[in-house]
Amino acid sequence: MKVKVILNPYANRWQAGARLNDIQAAFAAANLTPEIVQTEKPQEAIGLAETAVSARYDAVVAAGGDGTLSEVANGLLRAAGDGPTVPFGILPIGTANDFSDMVGLPRDLTQAVQIIARGQTRQIDAGRINNHFFINNCAVAMEPMITLENIRMKRLSGELRYVVALLKGLVKLKAWRMQVRWDDGGHDGPTYLLSVCNGPRTGGFYMAPNATVDDGLFDFVFAPEVPKLTVLSILVKLFRKTHIDHPQVVYGRTRHISISSSPGTPIHADGEIIAEAATQIEYKILPGKLTLLQS
Repeated sequence: MKVKVILNPYANRWQAGARLNDIQAAFAAANLTPEIVQTEKPQEAIGLAETAVSARYDAVVAAGGDGTLSEVANGLLRAAGDGPTVPFGILPIGTANDFSDMVGLPRDLTQAVQIIARGQTRQIDAGRINNHFFINNCAVAMEPMITLENIRMKRLSGELRYVVALLKGLVKLKAWRMQVRWDDGGHDGPTYLLSVCNGPRTGGFYMAPNATVDDGLFDFVFAPEVPKLTVLSILVKLFRKTHIDHPQVVYGRTRHISISSSPGTPIHADGEIIAEAATQIEYKILPGKLTLLQS
């Protein structure tokens, strides 16, 4: 079995690189000798994964957090053409590991490598937003705006940093005027929140608690402009996984979403900012497109 491992040494707050020897030992125990390459800059894993497909590797493995997984998956999906991807393996050594947890993969490296070595796969869905792919979650409006606030803060870390970013985002929050269309409905008017989910958990929060990665549908959470106290009440419910029952929240399933936004909206996909002011957006589900190594 010819295996390529793409390791992001900066994952888990620059701790993932220290796991290199552990990764090599786990593969040796499984009688595999993969080629391991370490990334040096953001987005590099996309091209490395595409190149691995061209080089006819039997499996391409992402070693890192959710951002690393997303980059490697993007490369595999770009290289897949009309068919499914080559087998995609995961070594979850990031911080949150939302995606791997939600598909039931172990965090233990030895167990994760054993799954890769067995070579069993399942087909799961992927999402596409314009020309970018995602595997877990992709949002416009308020959610990526708070991500941008988080990125811009340099002096704080951990949960405090996120809380401060959230508060700063709420102070600055102004509605985007959007025309949104999904399979059986839509909305025209001021909008605060639109989160499109393949998996149930993102950033540690169960944004779409009923989502599954192989049903051929996105789960989405939508909220129009509401008083900011109502926004806070929705966020409080998010911690309890009950936000989808709030009367101002639309929780639905769809195969496609189109958006026109004024002003342009930021977008994040699998936790990474991919645009800061997009005006025309198209989401499409890709059923069964990603070949996941999973026993």
